[in-house]
Amino acid sequence: MPFKSRFNSDSTGDVTYGHNVVTSIVGLAAQEIKGVVGLQGKGIRTETIGNTINVDVFINVSFNVKCSDVAFRVQENIKRSVETMTSFKVGVVNVNIMGVAFDEKGD
Repeated sequence: MPFKSRFNSDSTGDVTYGHNVVTSIVGLAAQEIKGVVGLQGKGIRTETIGNTINVDVFINVSFNVKCSDVAFRVQENIKRSVETMTSFKVGVVNVNIMGVAFDEKGD
């Protein structure tokens, strides 16, 4: 189901974002943060209410990071990226840390 967004009150048309566009922005924004190893499973769920998107993201983190700091940075980066690249506002970003990845070297 595509996401529809109106530019502004005096526009003459709608912009439609494919679901994959929005989830790609969210996924890339999450994985840009140091300490995020990757997405878990499907990794991303979105819900649109009007012009607002709520996001659930499921990530794995490195064992040597503070989870609360990584989650906060992921939230901020997702919000900034979605609002910069689309005309949507971000409501809630829930970061679910599903696993911890350990360094293969044993450091």
